[in-house]
Amino acid sequence: MQLSSSEIIAIVIIGTLIFLLAPLFLLIYIRQYNLRKVKDLEEKKAMAQQFESELLKTQIEVQEQTMQTIASNLHDNIGQLLSLTNITLGSINISDAEKAETKINTSVELVNKSIKELRQLAKLLQGEQILQKGIGYAISQEVSWLDKTEAYELNFENSLTEDINSSPQTDLVLLRLFQEISNNIIKHARATKITIQLYCKENNLFLCIKENGIGFDYHTAKTNGAGLGLNSIEKKVKLINGSFNIASMPGKGTEIVVQIPYPTP
Repeated sequence: MQLSSSEIIAIVIIGTLIFLLAPLFLLIYIRQYNLRKVKDLEEKKAMAQQFESELLKTQIEVQEQTMQTIASNLHDNIGQLLSLTNITLGSINISDAEKAETKINTSVELVNKSIKELRQLAKLLQGEQILQKGIGYAISQEVSWLDKTEAYELNFENSLTEDINSSPQTDLVLLRLFQEISNNIIKHARATKITIQLYCKENNLFLCIKENGIGFDYHTAKTNGAGLGLNSIEKKVKLINGSFNIASMPGKGTEIVVQIPYPTP
């Protein structure tokens, strides 16, 4: 079967067009691919910058919380001890040797207690060193300060040893999470009992906090914008690819469970 001249011309034209347009389509494809690649890199860079920004913000928040704790303890505990020391020393009557000796001994005990409290406060200033001992140790230090208030019946179950750690960034965010939740309990819950559980299971870390306070309606709190700091907590949990669940009802207390990926060496 012979092709007509018009068919041959059409085939030549089509072949020529394909030959000419193929590189053009290839160039368009390569350009689109490069644009997508650049966009992906920019998005990843922006996400990395956002993560670093949030991490720095969290670090500052931890430092601010630490300074507030130190200021409070300086005023309440150490300030009171030193005031008692001053009063005791000022009331010493040298002419009564026996009573003077008793008051001097009492003053020495008060000073020793003040020194002990200052040493405990000094540990708070070593936040990074505390985290080097593991998130379990860092949170146990926070719990000890909460216990010092003598306002709560505390039950702390910590199955993490000092050698269990994932990354400094994750531990820092998790420490701040615990501080925020604790502050919410102190400011809003009116609780008398707090149970805290900290454990690892299948490369996940769980932080469970339950208290018997006044409780609240979670969805209402989220809707009306009150939030009780819940948005900040949710944001930090997402920052470390975690999840959290809140179970609360008015008059029934609140239970918070935070779960984060926590692969350990």
